[in-house]
Amino acid sequence: MLNFNKSPQSPFTFHPKTLPFTFRLLPLTFPFKTLPLPPIMAHQVPEDGTLLPLMEEFYTIQGEGYHTGKAAYFIRLGGCDVGCHWCDVKESWDAELHPLTAADHIVENAGLHPAKAVVVTGGEPLIYNLDYLTAQLQQKGIKTFIETSGAYPLSGHWDWICLSPKKFKAPMAHVAERADELKVIIFNKSDFGFAEENSRLVSADCKLYLQPEWSRSKEMTPLIVEYVMNNPKWEISLQTHKYLNIP
Repeated sequence: MLNFNKSPQSPFTFHPKTLPFTFRLLPLTFPFKTLPLPPIMAHQVPEDGTLLPLMEEFYTIQGEGYHTGKAAYFIRLGGCDVGCHWCDVKESWDAELHPLTAADHIVENAGLHPAKAVVVTGGEPLIYNLDYLTAQLQQKGIKTFIETSGAYPLSGHWDWICLSPKKFKAPMAHVAERADELKVIIFNKSDFGFAEENSRLVSADCKLYLQPEWSRSKEMTPLIVEYVMNNPKWEISLQTHKYLNIP
């Protein structure tokens, strides 16, 4: 039988000798202690874009398209429903895998690096409202670039828009009209026709690039070279970062 003797210091005093068993006291939890909460999931992204599902962010050299060879800070957001079978970042598709991160924190990290240029990519970054993120970046004198399939409405304030359309979800007309660069991935011969279709959606000043899909580069690169020589409005883009073995 337990023996509880009251004392002024405590409601009860235990006398272990009277206990027929041994026990361990567990740590006490106090009301003012901050308890760990479950991670905030991407489906709770606020409409104002102050929190975004961040897959990764890193400082590197731009490897593709018009800005190839330039240093930039990359911000890769999680979430994409375009579903390219040859996508090399399929882990970005499920936004729920990537915790929401304060846009202010992303901006702070971007400002730590010498190159004042940010590339926002994905996933498909235009799933989210990017007005707040880009406004904060530009206020700090950081140029803002985006790579998008164009499948969602354009948001954000951009110094450069790279449109990389996919067959699985057509780009929206107003995004194509604003594109500074059209980059079409060539996986098979039919993609040349797809490239020409999309070239009619962009402005006359838009830069046009054909890029071999990495796993098919040996087969597609000679065809792209021949195509560009016969159609010089196009230029060749290569994934130079993969040749250089950098992120």
